[in-house]
Amino acid sequence: MTRAIMIQGAGSNVGKSMLVAGLARAYVRRGLDVAPFKPQNMSNNAAVTVDGGEIGRAQALQAIAARRAPHTDMNPVLLKPETDIGAQVIVQGRRHSTLRAREYARAKPQLLASVLESFHRLSGTADLVLIEGAGSPAEINLRDGDIANMGFAEVAGVPVILVGDIDRGGVIAQVVGTQAVLSRADAARIKGFAVNKFRGDVSLFDDGLQEIVTRTGWPSLGVVPWFAEAWRLPAEDVMDIASTQGGAFKVAVPRLGRIANFDDLDPLSSEPGVTVEIIEPGRPLPGDADLVLIPGSKSTIADLARFRSNGWDIDLTAHIRRGGHVLGVCGGYQMLGSRIDDPDGIEGPPASVAGLGHLDVVTVMKPEKHLALTQATYLETGDTVEGYEIHLGETSGPDCVRAWLRVGDRPEGAASSDGNVRGAYLHGLFASDPFRAAFLAGLGSRSDLSYGADVEATLDRLADHLERHMDLDLMLSLSAQTGVQSNS
Repeated sequence: MTRAIMIQGAGSNVGKSMLVAGLARAYVRRGLDVAPFKPQNMSNNAAVTVDGGEIGRAQALQAIAARRAPHTDMNPVLLKPETDIGAQVIVQGRRHSTLRAREYARAKPQLLASVLESFHRLSGTADLVLIEGAGSPAEINLRDGDIANMGFAEVAGVPVILVGDIDRGGVIAQVVGTQAVLSRADAARIKGFAVNKFRGDVSLFDDGLQEIVTRTGWPSLGVVPWFAEAWRLPAEDVMDIASTQGGAFKVAVPRLGRIANFDDLDPLSSEPGVTVEIIEPGRPLPGDADLVLIPGSKSTIADLARFRSNGWDIDLTAHIRRGGHVLGVCGGYQMLGSRIDDPDGIEGPPASVAGLGHLDVVTVMKPEKHLALTQATYLETGDTVEGYEIHLGETSGPDCVRAWLRVGDRPEGAASSDGNVRGAYLHGLFASDPFRAAFLAGLGSRSDLSYGADVEATLDRLADHLERHMDLDLMLSLSAQTGVQSNS
């Protein structure tokens, strides 16, 4: 029979995603067939799955850790924020609707059926399902109709491990306070706790750990020291995007308000010879950047307006005038064109806005989302590039005759006449070692990294880390049978 256990946080961003990835790799190495699952996720950093849908990037990483292909059943509800009060709702990999927060709250009971369907189908393929909660169950104002934390745990009959983040301070209050505000039934679902992100001598927290055990009655699964190599793994949360100091070659990345699919940055950040500098709003684009990379966006027109309001359009023009290079990916590609038309009001009121004007192309927004795992050819070298496409809109114009990628028989992308400004829809292209090496070499830098192997090795070191500092035998014993017979 399949077993399952759920990791919930005493707060947001306590490291649940990373823990589930490490646990998945650890239990796979013990000989179990493991599947990750997250009932509801909120992220604009999505991954395209083998069954042609999209899920949160964290679940895709967890699938890699479990040595599985990412599947839409691993994240049946994905919320992609489009405004401060509304989000696109993806159900089992496909666009369902765009809802405001109150509308979504009313829709959650209906979405629970899809969540349970995916959970039971996934459970039939595994020995152990590792479930990740969202936010915190301590947000009891969201308990009614909940499908992300205790609401799911209740209907699925799965036990919970609560994780606190000591790096923020107040971890005793986090864990003990969570028990205090939960209903008696929800508190009873928690079978143990762990403390994450400890810096320094773990023994200094022995008394604090005992206080939590005494006050809650829950057993401790361990205190996990800070995993310093976490930055080497693809990040999902926009708050985790950070500059990385490497070599002399500098890539400047403006932080867009609705930045999406920023995993394009991860391989560059891991390159020893490359510095990736995230440019926060209010700061100019640096004059010494070798490459300005404009990433994807969930709301291209709105982010283009923010780009201009920060004065980055002026900085970018100066960068290009100095002979600097520019790459726009997906939404960034659309911004670099001469115009963006949205006749159907896909991103807001119907509009036609001027682009940055560095590529002679026009984008027309259309309601059909293009979603595909893609194999392309880098035309300059003939190297194969594995990536994915996930976008609304079609882009065409004179500069497309200088496409620099080919997907099957279809040219992809555009370039300026001098080749210094390029754009394309293909995400994930820098994860391809030959392409990244050739691209950087063309700009006077070099690649010294096998990115996929580096991610795999980091996952193994994360699993080693958890084996040392968590009681994985106890966790497995606390998991519960799902009532689903594994077909693995």
